[in-house]
Amino acid sequence: MNHGLTKQQHLDLYYYMSLNREVEETLELLFAQNKVISSLYPSLGQEAISVGTAYALGREDWIAPMIRNIGSLLVRGVPPRDIFTQHMGTVTSPTQGKDRTSYFGDLKKRHIVSAISMLGELIPVMVGVAMGGRYLGHKTVTMTWIGDGGSSTGPFHEGLNLAAVQRAPFVLILENNQFAYSTPVGRQVPLRDFADRAKAYGIRSMIVDGNDVVDVYTKSREAVALARAGEGPVLIEAKTMRMKGHAQHDRAEYVPKDLIAYWKARDPIALYEKYLTAKKLWDHKAKAAIHAKIKRLVDKEREIAESGALPPPEIAEQGVYCDGCHEIRADWRRSRAEMLPPRSSAKALYEVSDFGQLVARKKSKTEARS
Repeated sequence: MNHGLTKQQHLDLYYYMSLNREVEETLELLFAQNKVISSLYPSLGQEAISVGTAYALGREDWIAPMIRNIGSLLVRGVPPRDIFTQHMGTVTSPTQGKDRTSYFGDLKKRHIVSAISMLGELIPVMVGVAMGGRYLGHKTVTMTWIGDGGSSTGPFHEGLNLAAVQRAPFVLILENNQFAYSTPVGRQVPLRDFADRAKAYGIRSMIVDGNDVVDVYTKSREAVALARAGEGPVLIEAKTMRMKGHAQHDRAEYVPKDLIAYWKARDPIALYEKYLTAKKLWDHKAKAAIHAKIKRLVDKEREIAESGALPPPEIAEQGVYCDGCHEIRADWRRSRAEMLPPRSSAKALYEVSDFGQLVARKKSKTEARS
């Protein structure tokens, strides 16, 4: 009944989803005050996906969030001030004002790979990270996210095929939020379920209710366990709805009002509040305490972020290329002898008895008579 979650973990999921929303609402206020100099890509209505999937991973696992996955950054311990300053372009941001939105990472501590603006490109990158971790003897799983529209890009298919043939410990979250910018899913692909795309590569797929954080977490945890056990990659399609336009400037007038109304009634945070109450996992006092904690944190982080200055011109050429700024060294957790001859040698042989030739199929009696 508890889906493997303790009471505190249930409350953690609520905390991170609510923090995700509060951070984005604060960014909207900063945007209105001309303090945000980058685009905003809201994840309103999709918080359960970012939080539930990231929460299913271990701390040693690797993530590569997209622009609508702020919740995964928060789960990994990224302070809201880093998200604010990235959007504000201040010198105190993780990239010192040289990049925007969620284009920053933390390779050493939090195992976060920075987003790439070209859709789908993170998939082959994270498959490579998964393969590299296995090579070095790590027991890690990698995860990234893609939208329904992004699943039509070349890197999506190339990356999944590579993951499949290598049986990489990789989990891909496909967020079906009904629109690729302004193009509805029905005009993108002739499929009811994007999860069916996994069949072409012979890998597992799952479909989750993207507005049910417990369902998202439970199936993500199962997928992560399968990938970690060497069962190969898993594609998870999370069905949800993007409740605002593609970006802050987009009024989404192309979205039917009845569609918005339907999904508004399925708000993931409101649904989870009902769940926590029905399961007697909290009371009004506990709920108020969570929101008070979030407000104190966000107010403090916003104040710190707003005190940051824009980057001075003289640092523009700094940090563009690494010139001995850090050491790159593989973290071996297995004997390197296992990866070298003679232990790494494999006998060359064919596994297909007919060497792959085209073999004429015998006709059945019915076919022969016809």
